[in-house]
Amino acid sequence: MAAERVDVAVADRVLSVSSPTKQYFPELGEAGRKIAVVEYVLAVGEHLLRAVAHRPTYLQRFPDGIAGEEVYQKRLPPRAPYWLARRTVTFPSRRSAEALSPTSVADLVWAVQMGTITFHPWPSRDPDVEHPDRLRIDLDPQPGTSFADARAVAIDLVQPLLDEVGLVGFPKTSGGRGLHVDVPIEPRWTFLQARRCVLAIAREMERRDPARVTSAWWKEERGSRIFIDFNQMLRDKTIAAAYSLRATPAATASTPVTWEELPAVTTEDFDIRTVPERMRRHPDPQRAMDASAGSLEPLLEWVARDEGNGVAEAPYPPNYPKMPGEPPRVQPSKKNALNWKDSD
Repeated sequence: MAAERVDVAVADRVLSVSSPTKQYFPELGEAGRKIAVVEYVLAVGEHLLRAVAHRPTYLQRFPDGIAGEEVYQKRLPPRAPYWLARRTVTFPSRRSAEALSPTSVADLVWAVQMGTITFHPWPSRDPDVEHPDRLRIDLDPQPGTSFADARAVAIDLVQPLLDEVGLVGFPKTSGGRGLHVDVPIEPRWTFLQARRCVLAIAREMERRDPARVTSAWWKEERGSRIFIDFNQMLRDKTIAAAYSLRATPAATASTPVTWEELPAVTTEDFDIRTVPERMRRHPDPQRAMDASAGSLEPLLEWVARDEGNGVAEAPYPPNYPKMPGEPPRVQPSKKNALNWKDSD
């Protein structure tokens, strides 16, 4: 009979892992069992922890494996262990909750025991979670485009643009079809200012290469281009952490790479089996992020330039209250010319 529980030592704690042979990734056989996910987190723990440490972190859970129900959990459960590191966060609705804010690999293993596959950290950290220390440039392939297209846009447009404004970007695969570029910044600006800076980047990229890049919020306007999802820069919005697994059949992982590596990599290069070996052979490309924090002032000048040219706000997500200067949240195809206004 298969063991119902196994004990796992994590530093000075021993955690009990239930149903260790449960299939989280059914297509992988033994490599896709729950205990294999625990072993993965232990193998990359230092690097994964660096990506989420002291950051409010949401948990994308699949208690019965990726073929079962998905639970996107922002709140720690009432019976979470007393020793888990946590942080009270406030949502756009003004409600609040205690979220995991990891400080140890044991926190991460506990989350896997609860069915977590993907960790989603905020781009800010304790003690000041209201001021982001990362810009997140999310390159999202639309139908008709691919990871290769996002990769080319990052190389041809994102890296040179960041150089122009004195910022340093750190690319990573998303673990899916897209690509992320993390940009360390000084935590001096609000989330709304940071979002406007990413929107300014998206619009500048679109001006430089409108055939390949779009900043259009409405899907019907994007076409077969790479969408720069500026609203992922809002507080309470998250993307998969570096070294976090994704709910894909192959258990791919969101993995940092260098700009020199990027032209040759694919999403499929990095998964539950290959990333631990990579980390044994290569240093973490994101290790130097904190030492590379830059200023948003040049990008805020781009924001002011756009506003001066009459290019102002863009829609916010539907869970946000109406924001100053925001255009009406109406799909272009549903506009009524009799009562349409450019803003309200």
